[in-house]
Amino acid sequence: MTTGRDSIGVAVVGLGVGEQHARAYLANGRCQLRWLYDLDVEKAQKIATVLGSGRVATSFKQVLDDPEVQAVSIASYDDAHFEQVVAALNAGKHVFVEKPLSRTVEELATVKRAWSNHQGKLKLSSNLVLRAAPIYRWLKKKIEHGDLGHIYAYDGEYLYGRLHKITHGWRKDVDGYSVMEGGGVHLIDLMVWLTGERPVSVHAVGNRISTEETAFRYKDYVAATFLCASGLVARIVANFGSVHRHQHVVRVFATNGTFIYDDAGPRYHTSRDPAVAACAVDLPTLPAAKGDLIGPFVSAILQDKDMNAHTQEVFDVISLCAASDDALASGSTAAVQYV
Repeated sequence: MTTGRDSIGVAVVGLGVGEQHARAYLANGRCQLRWLYDLDVEKAQKIATVLGSGRVATSFKQVLDDPEVQAVSIASYDDAHFEQVVAALNAGKHVFVEKPLSRTVEELATVKRAWSNHQGKLKLSSNLVLRAAPIYRWLKKKIEHGDLGHIYAYDGEYLYGRLHKITHGWRKDVDGYSVMEGGGVHLIDLMVWLTGERPVSVHAVGNRISTEETAFRYKDYVAATFLCASGLVARIVANFGSVHRHQHVVRVFATNGTFIYDDAGPRYHTSRDPAVAACAVDLPTLPAAKGDLIGPFVSAILQDKDMNAHTQEVFDVISLCAASDDALASGSTAAVQYV
């Protein structure tokens, strides 16, 4: 655990998207990149050479045994996150992890116990990057100021558009791979973050028509409908088989306004009058880089900022993903079990 320091030692685990983590830590100026670890040692060596920083670890234990590593950034395959997060927390390291943090409520409960054992002193965050997009920071302020009125519906669609990654990449080999946890999680998180709602139940349906004669074994299209105690209905779609460029779609319907982002760009409607055009909102719909949330994570460590509420939101998002998968498997409505 680290407070009252000017810099921290960092290790990055998994060097696909993890390479962008490493670059973000190096660019931060307050981090020392001590270790790079990947199952492909040659890849790790090449990246270390390109970055000009970081030693190549031969095991995850080597990373955790270094007392000069205060934070571990985990970007390994989805099914490795749980054990690595728990091990890092048990070793007293702050953790930044790619989504999903874990894959079941049982795993999530174990993660929360490991984190809670440190009484909030360890910072735990997940790379739910849409929070860093300027358009959604703008929208969150509009909602908080009451400009939209009462939100009654939220639609989020994750259009993956990269079918080969699930039919030929590592995802096809992961037992129980979930497209909701692998992609829809971003739209679920955005719903939780923007609306402040905690849905109480979910119903989900899906299919694997796009991948039925491929090596991918799970449903590639899942549509989940969440119901909140306030009456708000949130519809989340994870569409990995889409013939479409990689994109997401968001629609927020409220009593005083409607926000829509799709192929036509982000717009804000303030009138039901067909003669009144929607206002285009000229803000980026994606963060500048996949490491944009790393800066706030580092600052929270160095300044010992309280991140407990944020970490609970991350737990809530995984609870919602797990409930959606349960509903999909059972074919019936599932109550959300929050961890």
